[in-house]
Amino acid sequence: MTQRPGIASPEEDPNAEILCASPPCFMHELDPAWLGLLSWEQVRAWRRAERAALIARRVAVPVAERLERDDAITVHLRATVPDLAQRHVGFYWPFKGEYDPRPLARALHHEGTRLALPVVVAKGRPLIFRSWSPGTRMMPGVWNIPIPDEGDEVTPDTLLIPLVGFDAQGYRLGYGGGYYDRTLVSMASRPLAIGVGFESSRLVTIHPQPHDVRMDLTVTEAGATSVSRGTRLKEPAR
Repeated sequence: MTQRPGIASPEEDPNAEILCASPPCFMHELDPAWLGLLSWEQVRAWRRAERAALIARRVAVPVAERLERDDAITVHLRATVPDLAQRHVGFYWPFKGEYDPRPLARALHHEGTRLALPVVVAKGRPLIFRSWSPGTRMMPGVWNIPIPDEGDEVTPDTLLIPLVGFDAQGYRLGYGGGYYDRTLVSMASRPLAIGVGFESSRLVTIHPQPHDVRMDLTVTEAGATSVSRGTRLKEPAR
C-alpha cells in the first residue's frame, strides 16, 4: 500500500484515500474453463475423476430411492414430450445405477411406439440402432450390456441418452467413449436428444470441448429443462 504525500494515514483518518500498488485482481473468481486455461489433458483427467465419483455416488443410492427417482423421471418425460408414444424412440439398457427406461419402453411398446437400442459396432465409430420389442432376443455387447442379437438397423427420431454428469448448458459427461457425440453429429436428421439422469449428477460445468454435443432437453427427478431456452419447464400436474 502507498500513500500520497500530505494525505493522512488510515490510522489518522478512516476516510483517507488508499492507493494500491496494483489494481485489485479478481481472476481467481473466474471459471478456469471460461478463461480457456485448461488443456485437454487437464480436462480429461478432471472428467475421469469426476466420472468415477459420480458413478460411485449413483450406485450407492438405495434401491427403493432409485425406483422413486426413476418413477419421477418417467413422469417428467411423459409430461415434457407428450407425443412420446408417437415417436420412434431410441433408449438404452441401464448400466451402473442409471435411470432405468425399460418400464417406460415396455409401456410405450404397448401403445404402439417403435423402439430401438444402440449397438457399438466398432471403437471410434457412431452407434447404430436396432429395433427392439419385449420379445427381442438379446446378446451381450460392449461392457456386457445387452443388445439385440439381430434386427433391422433403424434411425430413431428421439433418443434417451444416459447422463453420468451434466451442466446447465446441456453438455453431457458420459463414459468417455464419445459414442453419442459421434452418433448425433453423423445422423442425417438430428433426433431430439434427451439427456436423462439424477440431480446428484448436476455439475457447474463439464468443461465442454469442441467435440461435445449438447442435449436438447435434460430430465431428472426434479423436472425437465429445455436447453435451448435454458429454463426449467412447467411441472406436470400431480
